[in-house]
Amino acid sequence: MTANLKIFVLLFVFWQQACQVTPQKNTTAATSTANTEVITPPDETNTSGQQPVQVGAARTDLYFPQLAGKRLGLVVNHTSIIGKVHLVDTLLAAGLQVVAILAPEHGFRGAADAGEKIDNSRDPATGIPLVSLYGTHKEPTAADLANIDLIIFDIQDVGARFYTYISTMHYVMQAAAKYGKPVLLLDRPNPNGHYVDGPVLDPAYRSFVGMHPVPIVHGMTVGEYARMINGEGWLENGLRANLQVIPCANYTHQTPYQLPVAPSPNLPNMRSIYLYPSLCFFEGTVFSVGRGTAEQFQVYGHPDFTFGNYQFTPRSGPGSKYPPLENKVCHGVSLAQLEPAKIREEGQLNLFYILQAYTHFPDQANFFLKNNFIDKLAGSSQLRQQIEAGWDQARIRASWQSGLVNFKQIRSKYLLYE
Repeated sequence: MTANLKIFVLLFVFWQQACQVTPQKNTTAATSTANTEVITPPDETNTSGQQPVQVGAARTDLYFPQLAGKRLGLVVNHTSIIGKVHLVDTLLAAGLQVVAILAPEHGFRGAADAGEKIDNSRDPATGIPLVSLYGTHKEPTAADLANIDLIIFDIQDVGARFYTYISTMHYVMQAAAKYGKPVLLLDRPNPNGHYVDGPVLDPAYRSFVGMHPVPIVHGMTVGEYARMINGEGWLENGLRANLQVIPCANYTHQTPYQLPVAPSPNLPNMRSIYLYPSLCFFEGTVFSVGRGTAEQFQVYGHPDFTFGNYQFTPRSGPGSKYPPLENKVCHGVSLAQLEPAKIREEGQLNLFYILQAYTHFPDQANFFLKNNFIDKLAGSSQLRQQIEAGWDQARIRASWQSGLVNFKQIRSKYLLYE
């Protein structure tokens, strides 16, 4: 490492520690498994144990030394920040060589709509090539990685199986394994990491909104999840990525974590993030879940729904082009008055909302979309069939339990935090 880089690292770490003020819990680091290296840092707790959470990216002293002289490819988006500074800017300011940015769904700036295809381009601020992993292909090609020595993954996830950043991570790891590129993953807290719940995906229903046999809420950070992908041999032909994880500091799965920026256009606040695992089922129905309003994933309704006392009208706009039921007055329910902390305390998927909507919808035969997208979201046809058969929430939840017990045993092998 050059003298200038050493000085930068020391000053940057000092600045980060000085700026972190929110008290949080401590973390523990686990040992490595199956081609996965986890850097175990020195103990950073104080006598009170109330240190701020540090995301992996902020722990520059643990990974900057290995970046000098390497051509770096970054899998990042707008959430890849250290304090208020983007990781790209941090690396460039240190004189490091960023040769490509590989962007997931919603793009590098996080402004594209859900499902919107994104083309390759260049970042206007830096001139760095932008490679879209949500355009013509989702897995990086040999050409995409040809000039890269090390891939850095740093994206904020929300802990739901159908949130596609972990699917992008899978394909990045798979390409890295194919073409002999190491992956450095900078971990971030999971805001829904305090519980595990939902039906486990049947591999027959594998898609980009559900690639692995895990429950809807898996209770893992992206670093832990990547270790599981590697350790369970879920990459193509049992490949293993050369994976290194920089863990968060002062974090446990019970630590409340306030995301510094919205992770995607339609999850604007912590309320929507906590409700997302429960309300996303509506994306497989004829209902709107608030896309095209100011209360995305905090309301649900339909023009023909007579239950509830709330009205909203989805409109096309940035991050929500042509939303479902665009320009139609929807009648339904608002959850925008719920306190985020109370939702978090529930610690489970809440099927009440979709069961209520189905029960009171006048055209139940057409409640679910004809393409059965609900089956991809739920991970099988079972949930749809249970709802149609009139099962209540307790009976549906009971059907998940054996799968959850098995998954928790697998999950336990890859956890980095208590």
